[in-house]
Amino acid sequence: MRQDMEEVPVAANQPRRRPVVVLYERIVEAIHQGVYPPDSPMPSEPKLAADLGVSRSALREALILLQEDGVLDARQGASRMVNPPPQRGFEQLRPMEQLLGGGRPVRATMLRHDIAEPTDFSTQHLLLSAKDRVPFWEVVLELDGLACCLAQEWAAPQERLQELLPALADALSEPPAPPSSMLRALLAVGRELPLRGSATMVASMLGQHRGQQLARPADTPAILATQVVRVGRTPVMAAKYLLPSGAPALPLLQTR
Repeated sequence: MRQDMEEVPVAANQPRRRPVVVLYERIVEAIHQGVYPPDSPMPSEPKLAADLGVSRSALREALILLQEDGVLDARQGASRMVNPPPQRGFEQLRPMEQLLGGGRPVRATMLRHDIAEPTDFSTQHLLLSAKDRVPFWEVVLELDGLACCLAQEWAAPQERLQELLPALADALSEPPAPPSSMLRALLAVGRELPLRGSATMVASMLGQHRGQQLARPADTPAILATQVVRVGRTPVMAAKYLLPSGAPALPLLQTR
């Protein structure tokens, strides 16, 4: 990898990024620059760690996150492969209810609404520290009486939201009535802000716990869509949307 990709300084009023997040972003930037082209194998871990000047343990943590987000594909007995970039369009911000329903009513059932400890996923995408506690919603979306999406959504810490978007901080403090996805609540109060979204979609399976939540067998194939929403360059929401087989196809839109 080229060694001239300098890290962007962190402003005094911005949360300090974890080293694994910085490393994750360096690898993604290298992929975008063509250092690691789509459908090509990544270098071995020892070589990649040497190229980047990082430890094997730090690199392995970043590679795991890249695999979870669908940037890399780990194939048994083979090198990690760089996945082609996802088709653009899902990142045009619309709530999952609208994407799934296509004009038909979608029913939302709130499973969980609380202030949660950060997970690896939310820490990476929302630039959290181990001490942060963040709003977390877990919602099942139903269309025509069939559970078609499990939404797990995390917002930035309340103090960050109060600075950027007080109306959202207030909206997340109590369960919405009627229930909705967090993204729907965000878009309802943030239309005038410079909101940007980025998304990935990868193949997955429900697993036992999520299968129970969606009333499907554990081995049901599914699509895992992840989305991050930013105000300018500051992340305010990160989400996972699990759509089992039989769920409506997400429309791929032209980006604005």
